[in-house]
Amino acid sequence: MEDKSKKDKKISRRSILPILGSALLIPFLGFGKSNNKELSSVKEEAYQTLLKPDGTTVKVKISTLKNAKTLNKKISNKSLLSWLGRKD
Repeated sequence: MEDKSKKDKKISRRSILPILGSALLIPFLGFGKSNNKELSSVKEEAYQTLLKPDGTTVKVKISTLKNAKTLNKKISNKSLLSWLGRKD
């Protein structure tokens, strides 16, 4: 007879509160942590300082430079100065 009364018993608010409270603590336990390895690898990527035509410098990712198309590998000093706008 006792088994029958346990089956008919409904879930009360007092029995739900501990379950709800423990579910709210899950983020504090660290189960939902994301991998920071991807973020740190992006931050650690190396940059190279390059010169723009107006004479200012700019930092560019090295991976971007490796994928870039090179027009002239060897340029003369005169052509560099004309590109910079400083005719000698």
